[in-house]
Amino acid sequence: AIGAQNAFVLRQGLRREHIGSVVLFCAVADAALITAGVFGMSQALGDRPQLARALALAGAAFLAWYGWKALQRVRHAGRLQAAPGGASLRRGAALAQAAAFTLLNPHVYLDTVLLVGSIGAQQPPALQPWFAAGASTASLTWFSLLGFGARWLAPWFARPRAWQVLDGLIGLVMWLLAVLLVRHALAGA
Repeated sequence: AIGAQNAFVLRQGLRREHIGSVVLFCAVADAALITAGVFGMSQALGDRPQLARALALAGAAFLAWYGWKALQRVRHAGRLQAAPGGASLRRGAALAQAAAFTLLNPHVYLDTVLLVGSIGAQQPPALQPWFAAGASTASLTWFSLLGFGARWLAPWFARPRAWQVLDGLIGLVMWLLAVLLVRHALAGA
């Protein structure tokens, strides 16, 4: 879902300012947080299957709530608010803002370290590096598409219906992931 960090990347893409630097910073930061989450959570959950199950259920509850919020937004269509204009940012200022939106955002830690980390930590040890690499690659792909594809997305997201479709898809995917997490947690019980 489009949060503060994603809106900033989108805005920089619409303004066509320092897109590569901002995308690279966000992707590298996500990769570091994902890796720390997967291997830190793996260590923390090592011999604690009950804790792993509780975190999986908590993650499922979070995803279900997140999905519910996205589905509620379907009823209240919005528009793209990250319009170009205003004073141009220097690269250092753009990177400082990207760092703030990334590292000072509690949702980043919930999503990457706790949620993705706990899912990755439940994988067999031999697959954990592959999981971290795959999640990091998905993050890089997302930020690249968001930043570099912004100019093509702008006309589409100017229509409220587009946000409704996106929020509907996000809600359904979050619910599907929540169901899969619950199923995984209960299968290990």
